[in-house]
Amino acid sequence: MPVISAPYAFNEEDLYVDLRSILGHPLFLKCEGFNFAGSIKLKAATEMVEDAERDGILTPNSILVESSSGNLGVALSVIAASKGYRFLCVTDARVNHSNRMMMEALGSQVHVIVEQEAHGGFLGARLDYVRALCASDDRYVWLSQYTNPSNWKAHYRTTAPEIARQFPRLDVLFVGAGTTGTLMGCARYFRRWHRRVRIIAVDSVGSASFGGSPGRRMIPGLGTSMRPPLLDESYVDEVIRVEEADTVRACHRLARHGFLFGGSTGTVISAATDWMAQHDAHELTAVAIGPDLGERYLDTIYQTKWLQDFYGEDVLDSDKEAADSWAAAPSPVTP
Repeated sequence: MPVISAPYAFNEEDLYVDLRSILGHPLFLKCEGFNFAGSIKLKAATEMVEDAERDGILTPNSILVESSSGNLGVALSVIAASKGYRFLCVTDARVNHSNRMMMEALGSQVHVIVEQEAHGGFLGARLDYVRALCASDDRYVWLSQYTNPSNWKAHYRTTAPEIARQFPRLDVLFVGAGTTGTLMGCARYFRRWHRRVRIIAVDSVGSASFGGSPGRRMIPGLGTSMRPPLLDESYVDEVIRVEEADTVRACHRLARHGFLFGGSTGTVISAATDWMAQHDAHELTAVAIGPDLGERYLDTIYQTKWLQDFYGEDVLDSDKEAADSWAAAPSPVTP
C-alpha cells in the first residue's frame, strides 16, 4: 500500500488496457493519467522542478511561470502548491475550462492569451508573453518545457523503462507529439535497447511540428504551431497525422466500452488503429502511450453542441453506424 506525503510522489506506472476486443487489433494502451495531476505531464513537471532546484535556479522567492495548454499547467500547479511556490500559467483561449478551474483551485494564477502571434499562432503569443514577463522581473523562473532537456529525460528515466519491463518483446510504440518530450525520451531509450523497436510519432492535422503550415486545432494537447526545439526526427521511424474528427470518434468509441480518455489519448489510438489495419500486425507486440483521461474533456469532446459547432452535426454518424451494427449483430449461440 503506497503511503505518500507529497502529491507528485505517486504515479501508477504499470496499468495497461488490452484493446484487442475493442479495436480488433492487438494493442496495449499504457494509461498515464492515474496520478494527482491526471496526466503524463506530472513526470516532466517533477523532473524539471527538481532539476531547477538542484541547480539553484529555483529558490523559495521564485515565481514559476510556464506556457501550457492545460495538462502541464495542472501538473505544475500540483507541485507548486505542495512545495510552496507561486505559479503563473500562460495559456490561450483553447484551454479546457476544467483545467483552468483546477489550476486556480490549486492556488495558481492563469493568464489567457486571446490573440495569436502572426507566424507562431497562440503558442508564439504565449511564449512572447512569458519572455516579456521574465525580462521585467528576475523572480520569474521559466522552466520552458519546449526546450528543457529534463522534459525528455523524465521519460527516458521512467516511461520507457516501465514499458520495457512489461513488454520485453516490444515491436512498435505509438507516442503522441506535443513538446516531444515523451517521444524523444522513449525514442532515445529504445534506440539503445536490445531489440529494434519501431517508433511512430502521432501528431494532429493542423500542427506544424513535423513541417508544413499551422492550421486550426481546437483540441489542446498534441501538436504545436512551430517546430519543437526538442525534436530530433532521426529517432522517429514514421509520423502519422490525425484529423481532430478522428480523435473525437476514437474517444467516443472507447467511451462506449467504459473507458473515458482524453483528446491526446484518442489521437494516439486513432493513429495506432489505422496503422495496424494497414500492416500485418497480428503477430506484433504494440504499445500506445495514453497521456490523459477524459474528465477534463466533458465540455468539449464529450459535449454534443461543442462537437457540432466545430466538426458538424454528422461528426459521430459513421462511428454510430458501426456501433449500431455491432449492437444489432446476433449473439453467438453456444452449441
